[in-house]
Amino acid sequence: MAAITAAMVKELREKTGAGMMDCKKALSENDGDMNKAADWLREKGISKAAKKAGRIAAEGAVCAYVSDDNKTGVLLEINCETDFAAKNEQFISLEKEIAEHIAKTNPKDLDALNDSVLNGKKVSDIITEATATIGEKISLRRFERYESKDTVASYIHMGGKIGVIVELTGDATLGRDVAMQVAATNPLAVDRNGVDATDLEHEKEVLKKQALEEGKPENIVDKMVMGRINKFYKEVCLIEQIFVKDLEGVKTVKDILGKATVKRFTRYQLGEGIEKKQEDFAAEVAAQMK
Repeated sequence: MAAITAAMVKELREKTGAGMMDCKKALSENDGDMNKAADWLREKGISKAAKKAGRIAAEGAVCAYVSDDNKTGVLLEINCETDFAAKNEQFISLEKEIAEHIAKTNPKDLDALNDSVLNGKKVSDIITEATATIGEKISLRRFERYESKDTVASYIHMGGKIGVIVELTGDATLGRDVAMQVAATNPLAVDRNGVDATDLEHEKEVLKKQALEEGKPENIVDKMVMGRINKFYKEVCLIEQIFVKDLEGVKTVKDILGKATVKRFTRYQLGEGIEKKQEDFAAEVAAQMK
């Protein structure tokens, strides 16, 4: 067997864009033959996937998995480059499979998830293969896993544009309603105790400046700010919000909870924080045809 040198690995890496370890393996499998190694990487889809690694993947889906007993739940965001690819059956199957895998194996973070084994393959290799076959960069962005003695429920909005999981002491039907509320209103916290002190102080400063700009006497500004802070709480605290399914707009989430309590929630909005590439639909379709 031919000796595989660092220079050979470097040359193949520059030629194909594949990772160092993949290039070393390709050369080993092909007795150091550069052309055969390049073909091997292409056949495995590794070269094709590597070339897509630098692209922006801001579309995709947020998906949820909840166990049959409603004790374990996962919220996962998996990205691709276009909404078109997110509707691909392979992509949909992939996100569901990985979400369930997270629920069962409880990886501590994304690195652990990528290194974990699913159906005999590392998750990172499964993602690489999906990138090659779907034809777009696929990436696992983030996940949250809940395990509870009480109830975990979920809600997915608009086919994966927004996703929520909730832990509460009520039943799954109530949990779904609460998750829907979180999806619709994007609260900052369950209740006033959960509002970040920095966010609160910032809001007070803004409200104080607003009141002074309105020409209000300085001696009543503090009272005005406290009144407006109460309104702020009703907007950002989940249990104080008006329940979105109450057509009369009277009942709060606390009212519909009754004796149940919400312990925590996680809300993901697809692509939030990612700088998206602007592309019209025609261009998106054309890209898929290539």
